Order: sequence, then C-alpha cells, then structure tokens
Amino acid sequence: MCSGLETAANVAEARRLVRRAAGDGAEFIATPEMTNVIEPRRAVLWEKVREEAEDPSVAALSALAHELGIWLSAGSLALRSGDRLVNRSLLYAPDGRVAARYDKVHLFDVALANGESYRESGSYDGGARAVSVDIGSIRLGLTICYDLRFPQLYLALANAGASVLAVPSAFTRVTGEAHWHVLLRARAIETGSFVLAAAQGGRHESGRETYGHSLVIDPWGRILAEALDEPGIIVTEIDAQQAVEARRRIPALRHQRAIAIGAAGDAR
Repeated sequence: MCSGLETAANVAEARRLVRRAAGDGAEFIATPEMTNVIEPRRAVLWEKVREEAEDPSVAALSALAHELGIWLSAGSLALRSGDRLVNRSLLYAPDGRVAARYDKVHLFDVALANGESYRESGSYDGGARAVSVDIGSIRLGLTICYDLRFPQLYLALANAGASVLAVPSAFTRVTGEAHWHVLLRARAIETGSFVLAAAQGGRHESGRETYGHSLVIDPWGRILAEALDEPGIIVTEIDAQQAVEARRRIPALRHQRAIAIGAAGDAR
C-alpha cells in the first residue's frame, strides 16, 4: 500500500487489494504497517482515529474478513489507547472476530543522515509482550517494522512454536535500501521460519517515502515472492513442513545457550 492522510480512502484501498488477493485464492492475507493512515501531525492524527472498539477502520476490516471467510492480518493500525496512541496489529479470524492483537514493542526513535527524523515514542505507547496465535496447524508470530532489528523477539516467537512470522512495515527508503532484504532473510534463516513482510511503498501524501518491496521468504532464506510495484499484491503458497525440515537440518533453536559475560581470560 501507499497509505495517505485520509483513513476512509486508505481502508477503501485496503479492501480493494484484499478482495483482489482473495479472488486469487489467498486464505491468509496481510496488510502493511499503518494501513489506516500515515499522518505525521500528532494532533491531526488523534482526531482521525478512535479506540479499537469504536474505530471504523477496525469494524470495516472485521466485516471484510467475515464476508470473504479469510484470516486477515491488519498489519497495524494507529488507534487511541487512553490519552495515548498505539501502533496495533489485529488478526481477524474468518468469522470476523479479533483472534489476536499485538502492540509494537520497539518504537522507531531515530535521526537519519539525510535529515529525516522520527520519534514514535513521542506519540505512541509501546507494547510489552510478544504475541503468537494458532491459525489451524500453523502458529503465527506477530511483529511490526522496527521490531525487525531485534532478533531476540523472533527467537522468542520461534521458541514458542511460531513457524510463520509477520513483519508488516513502513521502512524508510534509506533504511530499506540498506537493510530490508538482509534483515528479513536473517530472521527467516536464524529461526527456520517463513517471513511475511507486507510493506508500505512509494511517496505518501505526507511527503514521506517508504521502500516497499513486500516479501515472502521461506525458512531457508529464499525469497518466494516480492512486490516490485506498489500498490499491489503478491500471492504465494507455503508449505509449513518446510519449517520443520529447515529446523531439522540446522537445529539452531535447540542449540541455544544462555550466555554469561565473564572477565577477560576467564573461559570457565
């Protein structure tokens, strides 16, 4: 997607693309981070969103999942939570209910060399826990964008049984060109998991430019599908047994050890 300033238009575009993917046979569909709006002005954003129970974007996507009978991962939505905002991923079951919710843990507070600056913690409250959920015989781990740079989160999800990891994102063009592909492939390889990374891409109404390149990566680190033109969809089939096989071939998850830092020269 290339979400803009108006929530209704963004949700309409998300609905169009989700319908198109469902028409191509997709049973699980994921949208990017900030599906409902990309609005940098905090006060203006506050007026455009609501609490989860009252937000029209939440209700519209729930109705869509129910209508199409699909699992729908709303990669993330900006929502109110008390007097703050949350960057929240919602997973809808085929009956439209919210089967899982995850608030982004790692908030993007950076100043880039090209002058771009982001302080997500100025507006949003971060989550405090990892979330995984069963979709039939597959366990899905939920993460969002900047979480990608923290491998311990993905190891925790894999250790909890997740074999598919969702990474909805709105990577900047600068950081995306440098790190997007390599980080996603690394998370897939080190956990022996599929990685599904739906991404914002293009120049947004706010003036922000995101990298795009939505990806599906297999547990061996191979790119199965990539979106080169945004907005758009990619559809691919995955075989959950490949995660079992990758973890059998390289059982790194079973070989993890707690690491203590000792004094120099002390090998005990």
